[in-house]
Amino acid sequence: MDRTTSEATLAPVTPATANPTPKSLGDLVAFLHSQLDDKGINEMDQVDVNKIQAAMEAYASNIDEWSQFRHFDVGRYTRNLVDSGNGKFNLMILCWPEGVASPIHDHAGSHCLMKILEGGLKETRYAWPEDKGPKSTPPTSLLSSITDQSVSVTEGAKCAMDITLETPLELDQVAYIHDKIGLHRVSNPTSAPAVSLHLYCPPYETCKTFDERTSKCRGSGRAVFYSEGGVLKNPKTSST
Repeated sequence: MDRTTSEATLAPVTPATANPTPKSLGDLVAFLHSQLDDKGINEMDQVDVNKIQAAMEAYASNIDEWSQFRHFDVGRYTRNLVDSGNGKFNLMILCWPEGVASPIHDHAGSHCLMKILEGGLKETRYAWPEDKGPKSTPPTSLLSSITDQSVSVTEGAKCAMDITLETPLELDQVAYIHDKIGLHRVSNPTSAPAVSLHLYCPPYETCKTFDERTSKCRGSGRAVFYSEGGVLKNPKTSST
């Protein structure tokens, strides 16, 4: 199985990993493979989302199982790859120093689930700026991925973006977002570091970011990992 992480780097997998009650991070990774390895880019539906969210919620964070992925950098959050999902998903750990926030961004048609492993974060959701959202009106059902994202990168409206929801996220809570729900920003407003586990299905390397004051959007640079499988990409610039 073509995974970034080896079984040796995670806690032993308990039997019956198809049961969405993982007792370890290794169990959770095995469950995700059992559910998503045969999924095409547009085949993950709401049933999958609900089942995977329940599994992520059932896993109780244990720092002994993921400390090898806990790498911080000064003044910015880091992305640390846990498992490459055979190209069907990415599972990663993000490490947030105090006061750090992501830009407002979309998810390039990907499903995103985020679990708090340490500390607390805040998710702020935004409505799509006019004429910059997916072609279809966001439906009440989230059954399909967006494969044709006609997102304009023009001057667009010069007005502030609309906040639709602000949610504090605490230890072991899980949040879900998709482009049909809207855009979001994740921030660490606390005075302590925070760590979160993120699942992206399908994986993506670039997205669009938005200026909160003007609603202007632009393409992001290619997202890179700070570490892969617990191994730092550039050890000289890291802190743990």
